[in-house]
Amino acid sequence: MNYRPLTTLCMTAMSLASCSILSAAENPSAAAQAVNALALDLLAKGTEANANTLLSPYSIQSALAMTYAGAAGVTRAEMAKALHYPEDEKALHLSFTDLQKALETVATSTVAQAKNLEKMGGHTDPIVLTVANRLFGQQGYEFKQPFLDLVKDRYGAPLQTMDFERNAAQERVKINTWVEEQTHKRITDLIPSGALTEDTRMVLVNAIYLKAPWADEFPAGATKPLPFQIKGGGAADVPTMRRTGRMGYGKRDGYQVITVPYFGGDMQLLVLLPDAKDGLAAMEAKLTSGILAASANPENLEVELYLPKFKMEPPVMALGTTLRTLGIASAFDTPQGSANFERMAPRKADAYLYISEVFHKTFLALDEKGTEAAAATAVVMVRATSVIEEPKPVAVRVDRPFLFAIQHRASGACIFIGRVTDPR
Repeated sequence: MNYRPLTTLCMTAMSLASCSILSAAENPSAAAQAVNALALDLLAKGTEANANTLLSPYSIQSALAMTYAGAAGVTRAEMAKALHYPEDEKALHLSFTDLQKALETVATSTVAQAKNLEKMGGHTDPIVLTVANRLFGQQGYEFKQPFLDLVKDRYGAPLQTMDFERNAAQERVKINTWVEEQTHKRITDLIPSGALTEDTRMVLVNAIYLKAPWADEFPAGATKPLPFQIKGGGAADVPTMRRTGRMGYGKRDGYQVITVPYFGGDMQLLVLLPDAKDGLAAMEAKLTSGILAASANPENLEVELYLPKFKMEPPVMALGTTLRTLGIASAFDTPQGSANFERMAPRKADAYLYISEVFHKTFLALDEKGTEAAAATAVVMVRATSVIEEPKPVAVRVDRPFLFAIQHRASGACIFIGRVTDPR
């Protein structure tokens, strides 16, 4: 029997840094746990251990959570297990809604804070943060209304009709242009040429962009070339920023935790620095989702921080193989005929939905003024703080390979995560 590709589902997500404090009614904990757990899984099984790496687990999870909303049977069970989802699916989608709302409110809150600062004679730019979701679906195709309603209500993704059957290449350009616009041109060409065909039926996109200034900038004049142990080996000079001030700091078993707040205080840069110059892999191996969340609020101390500037813009990643390794098999129609997305669209004997590939692309630049980061993920489915005497500042030199995250403090969710082994 010929199981031809029936639908393509692409999801993209763009992220930078900043978020607001949650109200009592919001509860993104399930989403945050899933985001952090998948982050560590992907670092361990989907990236080179000693290479610069940048991922947006929030982006990837947002995309896959929307896909999961249409899954059934074994496909649903495999996805839930591999993606660390709770049994209560309604609570899961509500949690992602709450986390998205928390991210969206940061821009408004920092605008007000920036205005108040200006009245007192100060100045800083507010955080720029946009979150956008869109579902691009083949015109005339019988998507199930409950699925469309859930994606629209929980993820804010309206349906926009497309004609993949006759103009797949043109529609790919339109979707990529939409992603580019949402991400301030930081993510381009998310969906590769040829990824959408006449059999494509749906492309589901989540995009988030954030540009966040530090709560206190690093003085530009203090940046100097200092040695960094490249990949835990020989040293090379790299541009290194320096600032002394209040930051989160904690000493753990074999590594240090440092948090540097962005303007508004709701988002932060989390740095996990191994004690040994070649201790990154051993540190990563002991990390858990809970440890990442618990690292969000270390003791607030006076810290003298030396931190390298860096910029990352890796090419598009294909995550399908890694996701299969994590246990998501039938969603990719392995074995053939096993994919079940009947809650998304009718499953027929010779025509059904399955994921053909998951594309992910990221961008991040960190300097004296703050951080700009972006990411996009595309799941492609085809037809088959008292004033006291201060102690001496803790000196922290980030001069060896380290792990970092752009983290939402209230939930502990790592919106971006990566490792730096060579800042050059």
